[in-house]
Amino acid sequence: MYDTIIIGAGMSGLAAGIRLAHYDQKVCILEKHWTIGGLNSFYRLAGRDFDVGLHAVTNFTPPGTKKGPLARLLRQLRFKWEDFELSPQLGSAIAFPGVRLGFTNDIDFLRSEIRRAFPGEVDNFERMLTLLADYDDLNQDNFGGSAREFLQDTLGDALLIEMLLCPLMWYGNARQDDMDFGQFCIMFRSIFLEGFARPYKGVRLILKHLVRRFRALGGELKLRSGVERIQTDGDRALGVILEDGTVIEGKRILSSAGIIETQRLCDDLTEQAIDRSGQLTFIESISVLDRQPKELGFGDTIVFFNDSDKFHWQRPESSLCDTRTGVICSPNNYAYPNDLGQLDEGVIRLTTIADFDSWSGLDDAEYQRQKMWWYDRSVASAVRFMPDFRGHVIATDIFTPKTIRRFTSHQNGAVYGAPDKKLDGTTHLRNLFLCGTDQGFVGIIGAIVSGISMANMHCLRDV
Repeated sequence: MYDTIIIGAGMSGLAAGIRLAHYDQKVCILEKHWTIGGLNSFYRLAGRDFDVGLHAVTNFTPPGTKKGPLARLLRQLRFKWEDFELSPQLGSAIAFPGVRLGFTNDIDFLRSEIRRAFPGEVDNFERMLTLLADYDDLNQDNFGGSAREFLQDTLGDALLIEMLLCPLMWYGNARQDDMDFGQFCIMFRSIFLEGFARPYKGVRLILKHLVRRFRALGGELKLRSGVERIQTDGDRALGVILEDGTVIEGKRILSSAGIIETQRLCDDLTEQAIDRSGQLTFIESISVLDRQPKELGFGDTIVFFNDSDKFHWQRPESSLCDTRTGVICSPNNYAYPNDLGQLDEGVIRLTTIADFDSWSGLDDAEYQRQKMWWYDRSVASAVRFMPDFRGHVIATDIFTPKTIRRFTSHQNGAVYGAPDKKLDGTTHLRNLFLCGTDQGFVGIIGAIVSGISMANMHCLRDV
């Protein structure tokens, strides 16, 4: 009998496991795949290491910072700032036709860019920052409401509204067209008020530290141990049955699988619940170059682009992908320490909105053909907003909504899960709780904080 069973060895599950193991709980993390990390993982292909999902670690703050999600997780998981070896971004941008806003990890730079491009909005922008300052991340009552309506009431320029929404939706919004006010506040803080960083060795460094700490504290991690069903009795969960028939009992269960997926494991999934599942998913390509991106004139860390004055944030209705908007990222363009230097090869990552059903309906041959066709289309769209790198590509890899579905089990391959978040992590069962994407915190730091918060709130009451 375990004190807590955790479903999923992603960032949130591992963080929750560490937090509970610190208090001598008997904890077992179950992962259906042969590797850890979920959407934020890594793999090796043709002699190269690739990150999955990691564009940047958001919520970055410098060493010595006492407040904020990064400082909180380091304190509660008992890591040192140096353990994650985070290097800050060089600088990113939001690019719309004829207008470009740069931003760094210093909000004053974004202030100066708004003063340059939207001089009439300076006072409104400052008023907006004041209104966002006191938002409570775990208050469900304040989470709802329209971010668009808030911005329209606060800012006067429609183009500035669209440009500010673009990176926030791309990096953490499960709802089409609009954004919950609470999610807007969380993402604005994580991107503009804190910022981007990356470990030189990528996401594997963070995962290595999390797994080592969990196991050192006596936690059990079982790979290739997919959960077939959560056993229930009335309003309580008794444990889980694995896909191989093994029964594991626990006093409580913490699931990072997602709200729809967790209900399915309880045999409690209704058609109404499926209708509320997330629809937004992506294709992403990784292009390896024969030189550093800076040598081609591309020095930005991340560029969020959109090819019209109206930001497009919808599931494609008549196509496998929508290349009108996207994200360009280079892991080369971070301020790595001088003793590390640059990454050995140049890399460009491109992300585009996709349709899960369309990709899932392809046979194997057509699937491979469409991957390459849409790679070409997404690159052609991206080079309107960056130097053309196509003549310097020496290797590529592409993952699609089918890949995301396989490694996260999210309905529709929805990267950010279901639109309706459950900030307190509760479910229809008294001792079954959610952490991770559908609890409401996204990104690497958000996922880790989610695991910590839900472990503190629901699994340490009797400690």
